[in-house]
Amino acid sequence: MSTPFNSEKIITHKINEAELSTFLVGFDINDDGTTSYRIKPLIEKLSQVIYEFAFGFHNGDKTDNTEVLPKLIEAAQSIYKIDSFQQVKDIYTNNGSITDDVDDKFLRRGEFGELILHLLLRDFHNTIPLLSKVYFKDSFGHTVHGFDAVHIEPESKTLWLGESKLYTNGKKGIKALIKDIDEHFKSDYLNSEFLIVSKKLKHFDNIPEKDFWLDLMSKSTKLKDQLKSINIPLLCTYNCDLFSKHSDEENQTFIDEYTSEMFELKKYFDDNNHHPLKTKLNIILILFPVQNKVELVKGLHNKLSLIQQLGD
Repeated sequence: MSTPFNSEKIITHKINEAELSTFLVGFDINDDGTTSYRIKPLIEKLSQVIYEFAFGFHNGDKTDNTEVLPKLIEAAQSIYKIDSFQQVKDIYTNNGSITDDVDDKFLRRGEFGELILHLLLRDFHNTIPLLSKVYFKDSFGHTVHGFDAVHIEPESKTLWLGESKLYTNGKKGIKALIKDIDEHFKSDYLNSEFLIVSKKLKHFDNIPEKDFWLDLMSKSTKLKDQLKSINIPLLCTYNCDLFSKHSDEENQTFIDEYTSEMFELKKYFDDNNHHPLKTKLNIILILFPVQNKVELVKGLHNKLSLIQQLGD
């Protein structure tokens, strides 16, 4: 089955359960017979997602081959018009990085956690992005919504409201995700964000069953009915020592240790999630351990900077 970005050749969907979805990128052999983590193919694939991430599915999903490069350049330029992305680019260009202790969500957005979440939802959870936050930030001068992803699944009529974290330590990332759901899944917050999103939706006519989504986000709809139609994907991308300790993701020892770590983190999430409505929230914890978070973010900024410069 074809997916929008065909990332399944690079990213493996390892655990796929109702409340836990985990991924990994493995290894490949080099010309000299050694093996290495496939970070370059991952960066290349994420770069291909930039245009849709920046301008949205609502701007059309068909692009003429002659327009691919100009649109990628435009997307990269739009990304760096947002302060957080430019600030983080400057930090990583000067051999710095964002530590787990930084509590600035807007600065953390420049680390591309939202981009990773966008790709995973599109290729592995069959969603369509409802809005592009980058597009509206660039066009209207302010953030559209507080969620890191607002996607829809038309067939099941499910609204996906996602949060993402890109951390060095997995448990710290999960702790930050728990803080997000505590703050965001309250009636006042949801009504406020839904009002903003609904206003922007009226600019587009090609949203599948747009009236349904507008009605779901209406203030007159009961919170309990809204929550039944909402999935909450919580992505934690983090540094994992397994990818330095091992060199073959198909080795049974690696598989056993990986699986054990994934369920340990899921238990940590369950034990620390005390949201009063947690039995009403359809949460999917998404875990994406990587070999080196800093190398991934730096590589993405280097790639986008090169694309951006092609337009200068």
